[in-house]
This record gives sequence, C-alpha cells and structure tokens, in this order.
Amino acid sequence: MKPKLLHATVAVVLGTACALPASAQQKPDVLVKQRQAAMVLQGKYFGPVRAMGQGKLPYDASVVTRNVGYLDALSHMPWDGFTPATKDVKSAAMAAVYAEPAKFKEAQERFTSEVAKLVEVSRKGDEAAVKQQILAVDKACGGCHENFREKQ
Repeated sequence: MKPKLLHATVAVVLGTACALPASAQQKPDVLVKQRQAAMVLQGKYFGPVRAMGQGKLPYDASVVTRNVGYLDALSHMPWDGFTPATKDVKSAAMAAVYAEPAKFKEAQERFTSEVAKLVEVSRKGDEAAVKQQILAVDKACGGCHENFREKQ
C-alpha cells in the first residue's frame, strides 16, 4: 500500500472511531458546563439584538447580521448536553427536561427554527420584519425558560 493511501486509511478509521456523540465521550458535569457556556454565549449575542427589537437600543443592521449569524450556530449547540446522565448535576434545568423529553425537543426545535428565520429575514434588510422576528425568537427562548429552567 502506498504511504499516502495508508495514512489516509488510518485517518479515516481513527476519525470514524472517534466520531462518537459528545455525550458518550464526556462526563455529565462537563456536558452541563458546555451547555451552559453555549447558552451564555446565546445571551451575549442575542441580548443586544433583543434590545434593538424592543426599541431599547438603536437598530444597527450590521450588528444584527453578525450576531444572528453567531446565534444560528449557537442555537444548535447546547442540546446534546441534556442527557439523562446530567439529571443529577446541579443546574437550572428543571426535572421536566428529563420527564418530558418530547416537549423539550419541540421547544428546542421551535427556538432553532425561529433563529433560522431571523437569519433569513436579517439578510433581506427589512428593519420592521427583522424586529418582528427578533420578538418571535425572544418568545421561543422565553417559552423554553418558563417550562424547563428554574427561576434564578
């Protein structure tokens, strides 16, 4: 076998072996810290956008476009950190996360869907439509917090 082909084959085999879900590779407390970090970053990038949507900050299309791009990626990140193994790790996650996984999954999908719509609307440049979609994202975010996050 040629050396380049051998190296490529070894890389594929190792890559496949290492491609386990994050939850299979990590300890529950690490998963909780990772999902919390993703949500903190969601707040960092959505906070100013939300304030613009509510009229508390002047609208800045370039900030919205940049921040919702980050938010789009971040909106997919925390969910694999909510495994049954994390149920007993201290966090703000309510028992409903684990008791009602279908409802929790629906809330996740609503949030990611509303964020994706915000990305699309923000590319078109219609400030009123963007602000309306910002409020839809905020509603999806808040709905999940009401049902699945302890008040802090």
